[in-house]
Amino acid sequence: MGMAFESSLMFGIYSQAKLFLRGTLPDDGPRPEIIVPSAMFGGAIISFVLCPTELVKCRMQIQGTDSLVPNFRRYNSPLDCAVQTVKNDGVTGIFRGGSATLLRECTGNAVFFTVYEYLRYHIHSRLEDSKLKDGYLVDMGIGVLTGGLGGIACWSAVLPFDVAKTIIQTSSEKATERNPFKVLSSIHKRAGLKGCYAGLGPTIVRAFPANAAAIVAWEFSMKMLGIKRD
Repeated sequence: MGMAFESSLMFGIYSQAKLFLRGTLPDDGPRPEIIVPSAMFGGAIISFVLCPTELVKCRMQIQGTDSLVPNFRRYNSPLDCAVQTVKNDGVTGIFRGGSATLLRECTGNAVFFTVYEYLRYHIHSRLEDSKLKDGYLVDMGIGVLTGGLGGIACWSAVLPFDVAKTIIQTSSEKATERNPFKVLSSIHKRAGLKGCYAGLGPTIVRAFPANAAAIVAWEFSMKMLGIKRD
């Protein structure tokens, strides 16, 4: 549920911010000075949506496997998890891990949209004089490739922030360190760079199809709605 709202919000904010920053500049290809701030602005906004939903998701996932929720089902539902978190930790408790989420989303979306926009532009440039240029299947294939590779680049760049966020959000100690850089420093001392990239394999396997599907759905929706894509 969180991802559905987050994705629509992210793509909407990114598109509008890019239009605003482009202004009257000629449409002569991707511009990092437009793509990066647009993506980071969208990432900053959605981090406020993602932080509470991911805190609930992470705590629901570790029930019975961690000291936070030892050997029994503590939460009956996502709503129950959110309510209990607010009762025990206050309203700010539901935003635990907010700094790590903000860093992940700003950096990750900047990387994702930069890779996506440049790949898309160069592939379409190569097909400019081709009969395949306006085919639906070709557009879908380009969307799958650019979205998938953008997703891999994004998660390869920000996985350490995600690891820190998960540790902060699922720690049983209220006074646990919440600075993501200090958490990552502690992980690096204990487990090296490998520890900062824990879960890289499953994350990359998920990143390609998930982001490919998001881009294909976004581009197809814009075509169906008659929205011109730059």
